Amino acid sequence: MKRFLLIIPGVLCCFMLFAQKTDFKSEFYLGAGGGVAFSSVDFEPKVSQKTHNGFLGGISAKYISEKHLGLILEMNFIQRGWTEEYKNDPEYSYTRSLNYLEMPFMTHIYFGNNSRFIFNIGPQISYLLSESSSMSDALADYVEQQRSIEENSFAIPEERYEDASHKFDYGIVAGIGLALKTGIGDFDLEGRYYFGLGDILNNHREDYYSRSAHRIVEAKLTYYLKLL
Repeated sequence: MKRFLLIIPGVLCCFMLFAQKTDFKSEFYLGAGGGVAFSSVDFEPKVSQKTHNGFLGGISAKYISEKHLGLILEMNFIQRGWTEEYKNDPEYSYTRSLNYLEMPFMTHIYFGNNSRFIFNIGPQISYLLSESSSMSDALADYVEQQRSIEENSFAIPEERYEDASHKFDYGIVAGIGLALKTGIGDFDLEGRYYFGLGDILNNHREDYYSRSAHRIVEAKLTYYLKLL
């Protein structure tokens, strides 16, 4: 992952230098879009999970500064979280839903004219607005028993059932897709992957989980109107 993050800036810088050699009239778009998010949380130690499904939607601004190159800034509401899997204990179930306001700032690369192949990549920051959870009665009884047994312990697996320790999140988002320019506006259909670098829970030496970061696959459709 570190090598990947080091290579990206070099590739983008070379692309920008090449793009600046051609004459191009800049373009500016405003849009709105939405889609679905398939999320999980990368716990260390591992927690068996199923895909958590949620909704995302928001507004976008796209500025094309050079031929084949531009910037996209978005502000989205997204439902993230995780759903635990208990293959050997079907009476257990747990789902945590985390609602975030997120802001990706991405370099936008495209190829084509009316039909375009698009590639977006950049940093993303997010803020936790609210959270909720659903736990089966059988699991709730088990957790209560474990907590009474581990009352004097600092690091326990049940830490993940507590409220999020950090509201601020950050990471890297990348996506590929297709854009279609029409007489009524532009439509961008894109698949994205978000690699969270922040943790939901505390990860101090005395804590049980050393990592609790978001991993999200998204499918998003955005409608843009050209203003300039």
